[in-house]
Amino acid sequence: MAQLPPGIRFITSFSRDQWYRAFIFSLTFLLYASFHLSRKPISIVKGELHKHCASQAEEHAAQIQPVKKPFNASQCGWEPFDKSNYKQLLGALDYSFLCAYAVGMYLSGLIGERLPIRYYLAGGMLASGLFTAMFGLGYFYNVHNLWFYIMAQIANGLVQTTGWPSVVTCIGNWFGKGRRGLIMGVWNSHTSVGNILGSLIAAYWVSTCWGLSFVVPGLIVAVMGVVCFLFLIEHPKDVSCSCTPSSSSKTFLNGASRCRMQMPTLNAKENGKPQDPEMQHLLTDSENCSVSLSSSSVAPGEGRHGTSAISFLGALRIPGVVEFSLCLLFAKLVSYTFLFWLPLYITNVEHLDAKRAGDLSTLFDVGGIFGGILAGLISDRLEKRASTCGMMLLLAAPTLYMFSAVSKMGLEATVVMLLISGALVNGPYALITTAVSADLGTHKSLKGNARALSTVTAIIDGTGSVGAALGPLLAGLISPSGWNNVFYMLMVADACALLLLLRLIQKELQCHADHTLFKEH
Repeated sequence: MAQLPPGIRFITSFSRDQWYRAFIFSLTFLLYASFHLSRKPISIVKGELHKHCASQAEEHAAQIQPVKKPFNASQCGWEPFDKSNYKQLLGALDYSFLCAYAVGMYLSGLIGERLPIRYYLAGGMLASGLFTAMFGLGYFYNVHNLWFYIMAQIANGLVQTTGWPSVVTCIGNWFGKGRRGLIMGVWNSHTSVGNILGSLIAAYWVSTCWGLSFVVPGLIVAVMGVVCFLFLIEHPKDVSCSCTPSSSSKTFLNGASRCRMQMPTLNAKENGKPQDPEMQHLLTDSENCSVSLSSSSVAPGEGRHGTSAISFLGALRIPGVVEFSLCLLFAKLVSYTFLFWLPLYITNVEHLDAKRAGDLSTLFDVGGIFGGILAGLISDRLEKRASTCGMMLLLAAPTLYMFSAVSKMGLEATVVMLLISGALVNGPYALITTAVSADLGTHKSLKGNARALSTVTAIIDGTGSVGAALGPLLAGLISPSGWNNVFYMLMVADACALLLLLRLIQKELQCHADHTLFKEH
């Protein structure tokens, strides 16, 4: 019998369960990348909505004797963003989206727990595609009303909150706790991949027809919503994949809680061979494949996803949720300020056109991919989430100062600093929103309640989104006084994020010292 071709041997070397997990990993990656793809165009188009006039005198003359132009009502940009207060108006667009996103996120996790993920996520993506394209239609229908664009941003911000709790819960259903930081660090690169694709797509049309910079991403998100509806599998049991008893599930915990979980692992061998942590799911149900519904471990009234949904205050009482939520507020403030203002900053400092500035800004997200993976890898090795975040935040503040100074020296230096800054700024943000959220959402106090992860994720990301709303707003208000002041604001935010983690870092280090002492004795 002829030997099987190498490609077929590779395909058949994986089990059915592994192929399903790979499929869900890839699908959720693409789904959330499309969300970020639709958020990026506004930062690219800012340079086209307001163009630098040759002089204030020419701007005044253009307003007195307007020249007939296709679509653009002013040589200084697109009305109403062609005035001298354009930074405040552009900041209002960012603030509208991010404020709506922050408010909606707190509600989204609670709503998402009570609805099927596939329907909830698919509906949100279709609505997001509609409102993203709606902003671009303002170009084709020659709309110059500020409130039209603000309302499009508010509506889009609200519907996009369906994304994050849904995909995190879905990935939590499918993947085990082994190498959680690394796996989720790789998976979380969808944020940067989406930003890069959004930048490239938006930059392609920004100088010729900026309306398409929104319409095309809107269509992509809507199409991915249809894909979500057709193919997303919420839970392994839906396709009869294997799952594990809830009694065998343990999680990485934070601070003192992890200390208390060190010694029980010594008893694992008493019941036989320790289970592979990669096969222990992040979320556990009382209704397991290997446990019948009539089992005494299932309390009356429990549904498909375990016990009743956790309350908002109940989620806040989980150790570490408040600290990491507030830390993410400041970390996301920095990240989203770069997301929404970096292309305009590059345009002003490097004197590039909107397309080239948009292309160059993607390097920040390339650095973010490596930063997220590195943060996950380090935190897995050290088993210290807070300490890993603190180390990267400590390095990020001086790096931002260097970036503000070096970016004025030339294009080559800017490229290097964009990569380094992207890694250090996005590393803690990526780790908190993925691995840390999964750690806290599967805390032992929840007793395997699979519904809790959606609420915990929404609280952490919702609090972070408050910072995401404040950052671009503050940048719009501060930047007229000079870009250096914007960077000072970002450095202070990084310092605040680090301070909020000090208590958890201290507990992790104390835990490590106690564990070392225990092994010595």
